[in-house]
Amino acid sequence: MLEVRELTKAFGGLVAVDRVSFALPAGTTLGVIGPNGSGKTTLLNTLNGVHAPDGGEIRFEGRRIGGLAPHRLAEAGIMRTFQTTRVFRTLTVAQNMWVPLLHRAVAPAAAAVRARELLAAVGLEDHADVPASQLSGGQQRLLEFARALMTEPRLVLMDEPFAGVHPEVVAVMVRRIEDLRRQGTAFVVVSHELPVLMALCQRVICLNQGRVIADGTPDEVRNSEAVLEAYLGLAAPV
Repeated sequence: MLEVRELTKAFGGLVAVDRVSFALPAGTTLGVIGPNGSGKTTLLNTLNGVHAPDGGEIRFEGRRIGGLAPHRLAEAGIMRTFQTTRVFRTLTVAQNMWVPLLHRAVAPAAAAVRARELLAAVGLEDHADVPASQLSGGQQRLLEFARALMTEPRLVLMDEPFAGVHPEVVAVMVRRIEDLRRQGTAFVVVSHELPVLMALCQRVICLNQGRVIADGTPDEVRNSEAVLEAYLGLAAPV
């Protein structure tokens, strides 16, 4: 589904993403870990079209997408959630759900049904008419996640979705990710919450100074000496 080959992104003399390569099949959750400043968010921003790549290639379902704007990628089936939650605070929860559909030819009745189903799936159905500003931080993350699913994306990029979130909210999000993955949706999840991420993902890559230093199953990456060195500076369990 997603193929990344030798992807590179630099800011002046700083190479933030350095020849990163991986392939992500449909129905797979890929975890991206690494120390602070290792290039994780820049990788997502480059995949998402926020930054144009300086080198390499990104293909989604066989089509080259490197450098396309985020709205074009959304139309192609790629959605994104952010490290800092981006909800429209003055709109109601239900109105937030409609935002991704503003420029799409979608039947209002069908969209309303989908919005209700998604809000129910993340436990926000009783908050549909509440301004988003009145939601807790964790509930706002659930809203952003549910909103990203309104267009039925085939790939979802998530940046620190579990950070600072109550374990019950994390559990809701994890269950929904797993449900969608089994239906064929692919996910790329950046997170410092290693226990959650390792249990969720089928595959994990670790970045350090923009480069992939480990790529494999959660157990393989967890026990990689390169990963332990990057996180701790010594060869000991994470």
